[in-house]
Amino acid sequence: MFWTVTLSILQGCSQAVKLFFLTLLFALPLGLVVAFGSMSKCRPVSWFFNVLVWIVRGTPLMLQLILIFYGPGIWLGHNIWGSQRMLACTVAFVLNYACYFSEIYRGGIQGVPVGQQEAGQVLGMTKAQIFRHVTLLQMIKRIVPPMANEVITLVKDTSLARIISFQEVIWAGYAFLKGSHGYSGLIWPLFFTGIYYLIFNGIVSFLLGRLERKLEFFR
Repeated sequence: MFWTVTLSILQGCSQAVKLFFLTLLFALPLGLVVAFGSMSKCRPVSWFFNVLVWIVRGTPLMLQLILIFYGPGIWLGHNIWGSQRMLACTVAFVLNYACYFSEIYRGGIQGVPVGQQEAGQVLGMTKAQIFRHVTLLQMIKRIVPPMANEVITLVKDTSLARIISFQEVIWAGYAFLKGSHGYSGLIWPLFFTGIYYLIFNGIVSFLLGRLERKLEFFR
């Protein structure tokens, strides 16, 4: 029994870790695109991205997962995802976290004093050079603490993927409570899932803490 539980939990952990890294891989750059879109001087563009961010941040991630996975099958009469629950989860998580990251990026960019950007223009730097050499480095220092909170939240939010039967770690532990693997009424596997989250969050917090200390020289 112990090894059956352990193997199932480890498989769930691997799926959750994969979802976590895929979300960061795509949401971090997409969030920057959304941030620039929301700050665009073109009214239709900024309006579109601001409304998108408002909708995504104002609705639960669980609801977004349900709509993205089941919606196409209901509206189009064809389930575009098939059995690819990982892909559907990744799309939902990337969209959700890109919108949250965009607000953090936007706050970091707008927090850099305008005078420094004007000084770059006086020195003959292009907008791209000013952003890369003046704004970006200071923005990174400013956004690390709030970004760290979002990343830690992402670790725990991967558990929401079980709403569409994605076999992540909580799904694996709960299966032994409801009897999906031939065992029922076993609650102790859920404690294993708690240990996983504590360890994973501990590692993430440690790495982000080191990154924050390395950026101290910008002060």
